[in-house]
Amino acid sequence: MFDLALARAIHVLSIVVWIGGVSMITLQVLPAARRGELGADAFKGFEAVERRFSAVARLAVLGAGASGLYMTARLDAFARFSHAEFWWMHAMVFVWLIFAFLLFVGEPLFFHRVFADWGRRDPQGALRALIRVHRVLLTLSFVVIFGAVAGSQGWSPF
Repeated sequence: MFDLALARAIHVLSIVVWIGGVSMITLQVLPAARRGELGADAFKGFEAVERRFSAVARLAVLGAGASGLYMTARLDAFARFSHAEFWWMHAMVFVWLIFAFLLFVGEPLFFHRVFADWGRRDPQGALRALIRVHRVLLTLSFVVIFGAVAGSQGWSPF
């Protein structure tokens, strides 16, 4: 059972680092950049912070995914995905897939270049768009975290 405790601890720590960082970027860094508090080139200031955090976020997303998969396999809990009362497991996987795609595919191959170009032409417009996207992702993450904690303790709206 120690392995499950270790996997759960890695899972929770990964989520705290990952979503905590997303929260910091969304609620503090992006608004500060938009107000010009990160220097003369607001978008460049945001990019500097985001670039450093994205490496940490990638590790945290990998940790959350690996530990979640391990716990599901170790508990032989894959059948839960066929029951509505375990909706929160579907939601966790969905949010994980969104962030994994953004961090490992979208951002390095596409979004970084698009937003960098947009940020040079219209930094305020690019920052407004990033704030909106981050708010949606953060809200979704908070709903899923709430649902996962409540659902794992037996609460279900179904």
